[in-house]
Amino acid sequence: MQHNKDGEQKSFNQFGRFSLLLIAAFSLAEAGSFKDFQRVQNAAFSEYKDKKDTAFESYLKSQWSEYNSFISPSLYKEAKPKVILPTSIKPVLARGPNIHLKVLKKAQKQAAPLLKTSKGLEVGFFGSLLHFSVDAKVKRARFYPQNRNGIINAFSIFASSDYNRLLYEIKKSSKSMKLNDWGVYLLVQKIAGKTFNDLDDKKLFAWFLFNKLGYDTKVGIHAQHIALLSRTKQLIYAAAKYTIEGKNYFLLSKNPLSGALYTYSKSYPNATKALDFSLDTLPLLVQNTQTKIRTFSMQNRQYSVSYHYNKNLIDFMNTYPQVSYGVYFSAPLQKETLSDIERSLKPYLDGKKMSYGLDFLLRFVQTAFKYERDQQQFGKEKVMFAQETLYYDKSDCEDRATLYARLVKKLFGISVVGVKYANHMATALYIPLEGASVHVHGKRYVIADPTYINANVGESMPKYRSVIPDKFIYLR
Repeated sequence: MQHNKDGEQKSFNQFGRFSLLLIAAFSLAEAGSFKDFQRVQNAAFSEYKDKKDTAFESYLKSQWSEYNSFISPSLYKEAKPKVILPTSIKPVLARGPNIHLKVLKKAQKQAAPLLKTSKGLEVGFFGSLLHFSVDAKVKRARFYPQNRNGIINAFSIFASSDYNRLLYEIKKSSKSMKLNDWGVYLLVQKIAGKTFNDLDDKKLFAWFLFNKLGYDTKVGIHAQHIALLSRTKQLIYAAAKYTIEGKNYFLLSKNPLSGALYTYSKSYPNATKALDFSLDTLPLLVQNTQTKIRTFSMQNRQYSVSYHYNKNLIDFMNTYPQVSYGVYFSAPLQKETLSDIERSLKPYLDGKKMSYGLDFLLRFVQTAFKYERDQQQFGKEKVMFAQETLYYDKSDCEDRATLYARLVKKLFGISVVGVKYANHMATALYIPLEGASVHVHGKRYVIADPTYINANVGESMPKYRSVIPDKFIYLR
């Protein structure tokens, strides 16, 4: 991509010098109130903040360039099987150590926070009602004219507004709710959406806030509308991707613009964070507790498992775009849900051999849920978190693999990987049993297929017995 380096570099030299200055780090743990926060901000940014924004605004007036989008690859190279035929029922082996499940104590429920203020913008967030201080000046911003000058005009208004309190409140509420980067992204989008009715104005305000929060975010223009571009740590599948200065930015909106757009190449100073979709800790959301009872069969006997879950957590997870499989495999189950499952399974498994327990869990995942491809259920490809698989009545191969892997790791402490084929996914366990297997980093893992009904550990679908997997997915 050829840039107009003269116009761009001249205005950016000054901009770049400001970005190299050392900024005093602010920690919410060290600041007990907004006054503390404001004092630290004023000390750190007394002159730098204004100059930084002035330099960035000047940079935005320099040469922009056209960038073409590329659609990132789909999750699967081939369509997943429409129907998967069960195998015949075989005896279940009893090998390995005896099982003794330790049921987790139910954690004391924590209340999701309500950020109280005497006045402010009210924002609903997965059951919580939060309040934020948005300077009235912000609402004067408009994407007008509908070109680069409209972006610069809006930025000028945002940058001259009193936004420090709003940033403080976003950080405080995000910390209180234990939000990951995606949670922060959703919160900022909701604040911007409540502030502006116009979609372009909303995107511009979100862009400003993301950059102030340190996230590497850009805006571009396509057909006189705003496109919001986010740099992400993980690959987003089947999404419009733009490569700028060697970094990949994605359109994350539900109805993204596609095709070429005009934007700038450099990032806002110190906005260096790529959006990380990892969900190592579940967000603390208002409880909307609901119950599921799942029945399944093994060796011609019926069993049942019941558990509680937070529907607000399911709704949060449902907002995820399609990201790398490792995100789903490594996300924990809700503690209350896991505790309930352990309590349901304990009478069935205590005193049994480990191989029996692994097959028992396998049969639960195989037969407690109907098999249906994502396209039929959702009209799109959708990988589920293990918590979501427990919620929906129907699921397909990667959803079952994620759930089985999570349960095996948490209940039995066994090393497990996801096994990805061109149009299918199974799991494999690091155990000393016979049967179909794969080698991962020189170690033999035994296949366990949560979609192949009636299959025991060590049984692979005939179609995949001689196929080398595309890749393995690891759990943290």
